[in-house]
Amino acid sequence: MSTFYRRNVAGKMAVFNGEEVILEETDWYLLDLFRLWWRYGISFIRLQMWVEEIMEKFMRIYKYQAHGYAFSSVEELPLSDSLLELGVSQRFIDEVIAPVMRINYGQNVSIPAFVGAVSLAGAQNNLWAVEGGNKLVCSGLLKMASANLLQAICTVIHRACFCNTGEGLQYQLSFTTATGTASELYDIVVLATPLQASVGSGVQFQGFTPPFDELPGSYHSTVATIVHGYLNTSFFGFPDPRLFPFASVLTTDTPDLFFNSVASVCPVNISAGFRRKQPQEAGVYKVFSPQLLEKSQLKTLFRSYYSVQVTEWQACPRYSSSQRLPPVELHPNLYYLNGIEWAGSAMEMSSVAAKNIALLAYHRWNRQTDMVDQRDLVHRIKTEL
Repeated sequence: MSTFYRRNVAGKMAVFNGEEVILEETDWYLLDLFRLWWRYGISFIRLQMWVEEIMEKFMRIYKYQAHGYAFSSVEELPLSDSLLELGVSQRFIDEVIAPVMRINYGQNVSIPAFVGAVSLAGAQNNLWAVEGGNKLVCSGLLKMASANLLQAICTVIHRACFCNTGEGLQYQLSFTTATGTASELYDIVVLATPLQASVGSGVQFQGFTPPFDELPGSYHSTVATIVHGYLNTSFFGFPDPRLFPFASVLTTDTPDLFFNSVASVCPVNISAGFRRKQPQEAGVYKVFSPQLLEKSQLKTLFRSYYSVQVTEWQACPRYSSSQRLPPVELHPNLYYLNGIEWAGSAMEMSSVAAKNIALLAYHRWNRQTDMVDQRDLVHRIKTEL
């Protein structure tokens, strides 16, 4: 699969509290560090160390998967409590952590710790995107797999064998295609769609005891509004748009604010001579908000605009420290990929979950129990080498 990284387009970020910009990036890295230290003490260093420690442990999954090991559970802790225990100040949580949570998940710092760590890792500068759009990763992998792709909508999953041992167990899938309805028998089924009632998978389960048509929990609704127009920089305290230096503005958890973030959008294909539109020019902006923006709110954010496109979707789970994680195995040889979203919602999380299920399904099918849910893998892998 030929994948090309999209060229990075520089842009500064700011945090807005509804009245003024309280935190901003500059062109000088050392100045930014000094400002962070002056305002928050060593909280940002403690945060960086905490995220790096969690991500270092998470990255071990790639080594474990490379050796063929599979897993079936994840644990979690509340983010805000974890940060306070580390000595991160409440001010830092309110002004730095909360804006990141709002732009990534549209939620506050009461989310579980690992979810927060995934979100904070996604706010760092060493990320990359794919030239032409990240969706090319999925289409490229599908092409490499030489899979027999059946473009259909699954409507029913029926347990076709009721024997107690599970021998000969198969699942009959009923589906609709462009030409009509049909059904097929499968030995292994992987569900890659949310099963919560707030989303609705459209799949009916038949012959299962107990039934699991709907798993507990709900999804958080996010509204993305793409606006082609002139940003109202006066709203952020910059009457002269030529003096507005920011490509993206995050917001604190302030009741009166009607949006979570607004950011200048770059195309998926970056030409050699591409530059961001200046604030005094008409540009394309993406606004995240918890609700559909009213016309008066659009006029607050933009001096004028040419077009508005709105997309509302169930973006990610509504996280809670008391929420139990969905199972990976719903039934013998029936696997659920989207449970990983309740531990952390990101493309990389989904890809890790997909490989884990592939390994898990393989080992379950071949009764290789020594490759599933093994402990002390760091030591075991060292001895294997």
